[in-house]
Amino acid sequence: MRTYEHWIAGRQHRGEGDRLTDVFDPALGAPQAQVRLATANDVDAAVGAATQAQASWLQTSVTARSRIMFAFRELLVQHEDELAHVISSEHGKTLDDARGEVVRGREVVEFACGIPQLLKGEFNDQVSGGVDSHSFRQPLGVVAGITPFNFPIMVPLWMHPVAIACGNTFVLKPSERVPGASDLVARLYAQAGLPDGVFNVVHGDRTAVDAILEHPGIAAVSFVGSTPVARYVHEGATRTGKRVQALGGAKNHAVVMPDADLDFAADHLAAAGYGSAGQRCMAISAVVAVGPAADTLVDKVRERTRALKVGAGSDPDTEMGPVVTQASRDRIVDYIGQGESAGAKVVVDGREVVGEHGDGFFVGPTLIDHVSTDMSVYTDEIFGPVLAVLRVDSLDEAIELVNANPYGNGTAVFTSSGEVARTFQRRVSVGMIGINVPVPVPMAFHSFGGWKDSLFGDHHIHGPDGVRFYTQAKVVTTRWPHVSENSLAQLNFPTAQ
Repeated sequence: MRTYEHWIAGRQHRGEGDRLTDVFDPALGAPQAQVRLATANDVDAAVGAATQAQASWLQTSVTARSRIMFAFRELLVQHEDELAHVISSEHGKTLDDARGEVVRGREVVEFACGIPQLLKGEFNDQVSGGVDSHSFRQPLGVVAGITPFNFPIMVPLWMHPVAIACGNTFVLKPSERVPGASDLVARLYAQAGLPDGVFNVVHGDRTAVDAILEHPGIAAVSFVGSTPVARYVHEGATRTGKRVQALGGAKNHAVVMPDADLDFAADHLAAAGYGSAGQRCMAISAVVAVGPAADTLVDKVRERTRALKVGAGSDPDTEMGPVVTQASRDRIVDYIGQGESAGAKVVVDGREVVGEHGDGFFVGPTLIDHVSTDMSVYTDEIFGPVLAVLRVDSLDEAIELVNANPYGNGTAVFTSSGEVARTFQRRVSVGMIGINVPVPVPMAFHSFGGWKDSLFGDHHIHGPDGVRFYTQAKVVTTRWPHVSENSLAQLNFPTAQ
């Protein structure tokens, strides 16, 4: 059985830890590999390699850094199918879904290829008599990323291409459940010509996370995961003086108005709720049906839910694969039961699928109607293929419901009214909004991030905010006086002349 080792200073690094954990094939419910879990000393070795590489990488021209990103981008294209198979085998998502993840991550690399333009500073001539002023941005140094299981390549690609292109060196701690994609990415970076030590991978659990948060050699930490852990990372990294962006959990609502195309809405709700078995931070998990839209909408979503084919992600006919672990499956099943016990109506019961695929971690797509805001199936982030339908009488009630939720990651409205759409987008307290788009993930040249308990820190991820997060600004004021010129030095505060 294969053992994934760390990647430090451009080569495989066994490290000193003896702790191993299994990497499962969720479709089979069986281990397919093991991964070595890092100690604090292993993290220190990665930071040491990154620190050593930073001295020369900082001096590398933006043109040279851009060329490496172009080469890396081409390698991601060439290895797209291989990456998709690795992701599908470790996560469980379908191959088409995995390929889509690779493509969306690659778009951030394409954004980073334009780093010479993105790092351009500003210049003002003659801000005072004989004085000019200009600004530019420089990298922070060694930065780190801690990433979740649900997007083994896309979320890391939201971080390290931008950080590296800006002149930083990087230490990645991917989820120990899905190490394969990060291992392959490290090798592709080396093939693209990235110098040893600029990109490092340490596999691990909380031991590695704590070592990253506490290490004095790390200047900034990027994180994506659940809200409790995001809060923990933000507090720990901030306490040790690091810059931090920590993206947390979500409860994404889709408001469906009576004037919406309900067939269109039902198609997209099923796709957004059940794609990747609901294991997306942008998945729709709460459908807010307004007024007379509710009964017809539930009927249409039920038809689509029952028609979905559940199976192994490697099967080309599969539309929804398993969830990532047995514990995840058991937790989702328990939430369905809690909703039913609280009085909600289970319209399509995913518990019926459990056990149909041997020992795999399968739970079927589930539709629950007549959910109220005090039920756990609504209040908690289930992170599984469960769509909860809540009913309200008006757009105002729908907006109030969305805004009362502690999460503010993504939301959508289905409507044919421009007035409704404009009102919704202006009044909801959510960071990413879709108008007839249920999963409004911004393109790479915009930044990704939510509000409230979905984000801790001042910066969103990738895009312009990513460049700002991984760099710091300098402003230079310059005078070149003539030898015969009076110095104009004075004790009072200087003002423009």
